[in-house]
Amino acid sequence: MITNTISAHELKKMPPVFGQLSFDDHEQVVFCNDKDTGLKAIIGVHSTILGPALGGTRMWDYPTEWDALNDALRLSRGMTFKAAITGLNLGGGKAVIIGDSKKDKTPELMTRFGEFVHSLGGTYYTAEDVGMETADMDLIREVTPYVTGISEEKGGAGNPSPVTAYGVYMGMKAASKYHYGTDNLNDRRILVQGIGHVGEVLVDLVSKEGAHVIIDDINEDRLKNVSEAYGCEIFKGSDIYSASYDIYAPCALGATINDDSIYKLQAKVIAGAANNQLASEEKHGHILKERGIIYAPDFLINAGGIINVYAELEGYGKKEIKEKTENIYNTTLEILTKAERHGLTSHESALKIAKSRLAERKAPKSNKF
Repeated sequence: MITNTISAHELKKMPPVFGQLSFDDHEQVVFCNDKDTGLKAIIGVHSTILGPALGGTRMWDYPTEWDALNDALRLSRGMTFKAAITGLNLGGGKAVIIGDSKKDKTPELMTRFGEFVHSLGGTYYTAEDVGMETADMDLIREVTPYVTGISEEKGGAGNPSPVTAYGVYMGMKAASKYHYGTDNLNDRRILVQGIGHVGEVLVDLVSKEGAHVIIDDINEDRLKNVSEAYGCEIFKGSDIYSASYDIYAPCALGATINDDSIYKLQAKVIAGAANNQLASEEKHGHILKERGIIYAPDFLINAGGIINVYAELEGYGKKEIKEKTENIYNTTLEILTKAERHGLTSHESALKIAKSRLAERKAPKSNKF
């Protein structure tokens, strides 16, 4: 339950939950509260049409509980389309835990959260996301089988971040091929915003190809360490969106493509790991199209992580994980080509493919006599 007291007047001013875009016909939203451990979490199950809902758990110190709810809804909705467009028999779900992962996370809180996941009986499988580690998944695994991305030592697929980064790399190369006529990233100026687990691996991949990499992050110690490790430049300007570079790779939190940033962007390709990069899918998707900026849809190119953890459920190995992730390159080119042919934004093109698979599965089978 939400614990803050809200007056009737304040409640009237709040946006309706069921009517907002991010709710988008969610099947189930679960509020998890445990006083003893301090756990406050929200689990969003958007769809189970293609299979059990799978999506990571994010631990973040949200400004308000409404922000946490909105994030859970947007993220779980995105997971539905991510699984659908990647061809996986999974639904979409996501969980958020309200709190600072560096201060508030405890083993007791993790296992209590795992018990809430278990209470859903397999409708939702959790995994690693922002603020979480493989070790946390191992803890959750002690109280429920409905968790993926556990350590390889315990029989799991391990940290999904390197596979996520590889999928983004494939999508970036495809978008570059579409715009520049070549997928060679040598000498391309690439800004990687957010150098967490995924961002750092992406920096490594594009640096090895000879790209000129600029990095940005709120953690100055991490910036220094990554810069020294990979020989990349730390962004020193006042506005990263107005700076000159070829490719913008948002790898932190979402909605960085918004009313403030979208007209400043100098990059001609956007390809990053962050979820929900467009603050408004329709509005900002069309503005990017009008400006001739190629956007590789986030829910497609960051699907390497779900491919990796799905391997635990299906029992396939690293070779098939890599093959499925490499196919993100071909799917990205297909979506960009179809978008241009039909006058759609790349996001609309990707969403159309994902929704068609959901509709096909949902359609009732005709009886044959």
